[in-house]
Amino acid sequence: MTQLIDQNLLKEHNAKQEKAVTSDYNALTEKLDRSGIDIGTILKQAKQFTIAVPSWGVGTGGTRFARFPMKGEPRNIFEKLDDCSVVHQLSRATPAVSLHIPWDKPKDPNELHQYATQYGLHFDAMNSNTFQDQIGQEKSYKFGSLTHTDRAVRKQAIDHNIEVIELGQKLGSKALTIWVSDGSNFPGQQHFKNSFTNYLESIKEIYKRLPVDWNILLEHKIFEPAFYSTVIQDWGSSYLAAKEVGECCLSLVDLGHHAPNINIEMIVSRLAQFGKLGGFHFNDSKYGDDDLDSGSINPYQLFLVFNELTDIRAQDPSYKPLYMLDQSHNVTDPIESLMYSAVEVQRAFVKSLLVNRKALAHYQNENDVLMAQATLKEAYNLDVEVILQMARLQGGGAIDPVNCYRVSGYRTETARSRPADESKIGSGIV
Repeated sequence: MTQLIDQNLLKEHNAKQEKAVTSDYNALTEKLDRSGIDIGTILKQAKQFTIAVPSWGVGTGGTRFARFPMKGEPRNIFEKLDDCSVVHQLSRATPAVSLHIPWDKPKDPNELHQYATQYGLHFDAMNSNTFQDQIGQEKSYKFGSLTHTDRAVRKQAIDHNIEVIELGQKLGSKALTIWVSDGSNFPGQQHFKNSFTNYLESIKEIYKRLPVDWNILLEHKIFEPAFYSTVIQDWGSSYLAAKEVGECCLSLVDLGHHAPNINIEMIVSRLAQFGKLGGFHFNDSKYGDDDLDSGSINPYQLFLVFNELTDIRAQDPSYKPLYMLDQSHNVTDPIESLMYSAVEVQRAFVKSLLVNRKALAHYQNENDVLMAQATLKEAYNLDVEVILQMARLQGGGAIDPVNCYRVSGYRTETARSRPADESKIGSGIV
């Protein structure tokens, strides 16, 4: 398998820290033993945890006003996969890549599939793009796509989604994620009922072309760029649409696509309870759809989301929603942010495994409020860093991914081998 970070450098990097990691791991083993927790079982699950990275995430994002590209940015999908492979090689948690079409549309799907395979990568959910006009596009999406008042515009958007499905089949994907920016900016601009009806009819047309082993994931977002009303603005609209369309149509939860202080973990529970929770886009948020690094603002919320997911999986071990990072890296090295975020999501997952569910259920049934929340905090407050380090060490990754990456000089090398393409102004913010 092709690896872009020198394995000798990786081994040397780990060797300097392995003794300390082993010592810390043994100490935590003792501590967990006293609580009746088998650290080996937790470690095994940590090593099995994976999350997809977005192809567009390895490029520098931007704000509404400017974009500040960094040196060595990928200029095409193959260079994006190079960077994605580095994220996975060092973190050992990101073997899947989510593509965005037409940004990542290959001339030869088989060539792209083989290129990913050499790195041990595969393709996660495909993402369609009807929120911006493409060069040579016949109809404009300025006033909507799948919900547009003009049937011809809706057909163009439907056809694009079907094209993305067909491409995804060639690449080994099993899901299509649909997010539309359709909505209105002024009262009276759009008929609420008619726009939602158009959306449902469009999704149903796409659903007819869905392979039997695929899912459609409907992504909601409260605002932007439609600031007065958005057609699929919350989990309720997403759920109603998914329920109306069919069994394989599910809802996708982006952690940044909610109003401030919304109880996202309860939304997770509700959607799962009725069989419509299909996947996640993990990021963090301070004000709105900030697309900040996962766990950078509210790591406790991230833990609470996984607390619900672990509880759901305890009842149904076969349940496995799609996990993907979806971030905009404006002031950091995207590779570093993706590695750091993957580890933070993995950390929340591991901590959720440590919750004493028997005790929690007892306190909930007895209405012992203090001890119920204290049971969650006990797991959350436990430092599980050494479990994550050991998972990477045993999996062939880096004990300290970010520092190992910096020592490797990968960014410096790409800055030399990838001269800036002035025609490319960005990989997009979704």
